[in-house]
Amino acid sequence: MNESTQVYGSSGPPVLLLPGGHVSCRGFYPGYPEALVADPGARVILHDRPGTGISSVPGTLADASEDLHALVDRLGLGPVVVVGQSLGGDVALHFARDFPDDVAGLVLLDPMPCGDAELARTIEGMHARTARAVRLPPVRWLLRRRMRTVIERAVENTGLTGPYADAARANADIDIRELSRALEGLAERAAGFDASDLRRAVPAAVVSADHEPGRIGDRARAVHARIAAALGVPVTRWSGTSHGLHLERPEQTIDVIRAVVRKSASRA
Repeated sequence: MNESTQVYGSSGPPVLLLPGGHVSCRGFYPGYPEALVADPGARVILHDRPGTGISSVPGTLADASEDLHALVDRLGLGPVVVVGQSLGGDVALHFARDFPDDVAGLVLLDPMPCGDAELARTIEGMHARTARAVRLPPVRWLLRRRMRTVIERAVENTGLTGPYADAARANADIDIRELSRALEGLAERAAGFDASDLRRAVPAAVVSADHEPGRIGDRARAVHARIAAALGVPVTRWSGTSHGLHLERPEQTIDVIRAVVRKSASRA
């Protein structure tokens, strides 16, 4: 192993966890590795791809599929069930398209808008503008203060406690400039992605947040519906959940992962 990769468990079907944004996978899925090792006896891989988390290796979003292919080859654990939240979902989808023989299953947790270039351009542009604004220390301070207020309210409203609350609060201190860099190329990737290129037979689950009606929410729902249809599965949506649904509904999310792992293992 190296600094950016951890493996839990000594045997069993391999599960690769991919975090959202540019952050480290360590702490992003609190309790998930231990729960999946215990049941269904999985071998769980945490990986910070180049340019993200604690990885000291430079890299971009465009390099993600090649990096994961090299990781699976190096570990000798493929094919893997890939779990990705947000940008991690985008990475998982492109990996499944680019290297289908490396992927035994997919669990997509409110993934970024693969296939909707307009929405991806909106998200990429919004973060780029914010990144430019926070070059000014007062703006950076105000944004962080605002983020902490919003997240504390969300923690209270959703009843998050313990490590799940800690993981949510960590989002208030992310470096928006690093996140913006991690999102560079998102619109171009979305424009070049066609869900029909995915291998339909792969066991999969698509979990979508309970997005509020509106331009972004409606388009996100539509993207998730197209991806789910291409994979031949329904969209799972839990009432009242937000983008951080893996923290708000950990037990249900883990059960979804377990179901995909079991289905993929039965086909091995």
